[in-house]
Amino acid sequence: MVDRIGKDLAEHLREVTLAVYQRGAELARTRGIIIADTKLEFGRTPDGQILLADELLTPDSSRFWPADAWQPGRPQHSLDKQSVRDWAAGTGWDKTPPAPEIPEHVVAATRDRYIQVYEQITGERWA
Repeated sequence: MVDRIGKDLAEHLREVTLAVYQRGAELARTRGIIIADTKLEFGRTPDGQILLADELLTPDSSRFWPADAWQPGRPQHSLDKQSVRDWAAGTGWDKTPPAPEIPEHVVAATRDRYIQVYEQITGERWA
């Protein structure tokens, strides 16, 4: 990355990324959620200004684990899209389009996890 965008900008993006993660992780921790990891995507405007280019700290871009169920050394219960990944891996799909249709029970369970983590982190009911 340094070779592609330069050392100063790479360091700046690293600092911003870590600050965003730390703030989100602190907030989630107070609500009983571990943010195990996340991704941030940045872009540039035509005049070179850096901007956040995608979603931020969602179940699609992060791994959320309930803190009260976390145990080291084993797969974790996730409140994110990991169950969809696990389902897809179990189908034998080789990631060549088209993807297999996701069964309704997988969709419903994923939706329930997304709602659970939303409500737990925000303290608000999903409408």
